Amino acid sequence: MKKILLTLMLVLSIAVLVGCDDTPDDPDDEETPTESTYLNPVWAPVLADPSVIRHEGTYYAFGTQDYGQWGEDDFGVKYTPILSSVDLVTWTYATSAFTMQTRPIWGTPNAGLWAPDIVKIGDTFNLYYSLSTWGDPNPGIGVATASHPLGPWTDQGPVLRSLDIGVNNSIDPTVFEANGSIYMIWGSFRGIYGIELTADGLSAKDGDNARNTKVLLAGLDTSFGWNAATYEAPYILYKDGYYYMFVSSGTCCDGHNSTYNVRVGRSESPMGPYVGSDGRSMLGTYRGHQVLMGSSRFKGPGHNSIAIDDAGHYYIVYHAFDTNEDPAFGNSPRRSMMVDLLHWDALGWPTTNATMPSNLAQDKPVIND
Repeated sequence: MKKILLTLMLVLSIAVLVGCDDTPDDPDDEETPTESTYLNPVWAPVLADPSVIRHEGTYYAFGTQDYGQWGEDDFGVKYTPILSSVDLVTWTYATSAFTMQTRPIWGTPNAGLWAPDIVKIGDTFNLYYSLSTWGDPNPGIGVATASHPLGPWTDQGPVLRSLDIGVNNSIDPTVFEANGSIYMIWGSFRGIYGIELTADGLSAKDGDNARNTKVLLAGLDTSFGWNAATYEAPYILYKDGYYYMFVSSGTCCDGHNSTYNVRVGRSESPMGPYVGSDGRSMLGTYRGHQVLMGSSRFKGPGHNSIAIDDAGHYYIVYHAFDTNEDPAFGNSPRRSMMVDLLHWDALGWPTTNATMPSNLAQDKPVIND
């Protein structure tokens, strides 16, 4: 009997010791993805401002130049890093579009390669990029060309610069085809503007006169000062007779204090007018249908592109700050890449689930063999 009691006491002691373990639970242990599910972020530590294209069954994601850590075996500057994936959620670093030796240098000295946009025009891939510094008085948008998303890329120089086009802070391009013509929409908190490009997408169709023919599509006229209640990072998606213009608002790069979020307006014409789900014009502050905003886990989600799986589902690809990760690295925090399904309501307006980034396991996109 004593032996039984001693045994019971030993078991209880072990249980108490285990129960008193003060090691905090790992949030990542709350849910483990299966073969058919995935968890955000889909790429860490960083791929900011992702632009995604699919070619021959593979998705490619292009991101802003970054100076942060990429891992123990890969540290340093990536001049427009490129990731690849066959399922949209499992990514591998493939290469960078430029090197220190080949990077464009036509802009302000020490300008970085930000906010790329990758499109295919005819048989050629055009990679649009912003060349800018913080507070740059004359940033611009350039373009490089290649026969494959992985390059090699040949820089074709600037498409436009702020002082020439008359738009302050001319960065963040999106380029798309509509009715047989090529358009560019761009801007960052000093007005979202649009112009038509030449058939090859390498220059403004109106040449120097584009300064006079550009169209204000969202936000305030560029003569107004910087305003976080306006927009940057436009992205155009054509669906069911409408051009949807996704834009980001709020502070993009303030780490866990970032207020970035995604809104959308739509138009039956590529050059507007764009309106939100409440019928208000996008020409103002706090406009547009809310697509995505931050949560307690993921802060500052935004600067998106859109990808489509083989079942016709639309996925928003964007960046956000993961509060489970280490604090910000330098003055450009670690913006990890995220992927979430868009849900379209009966009137054709998209949102993520609960208008927030997902932090639980989600079904993987449908990819046919």
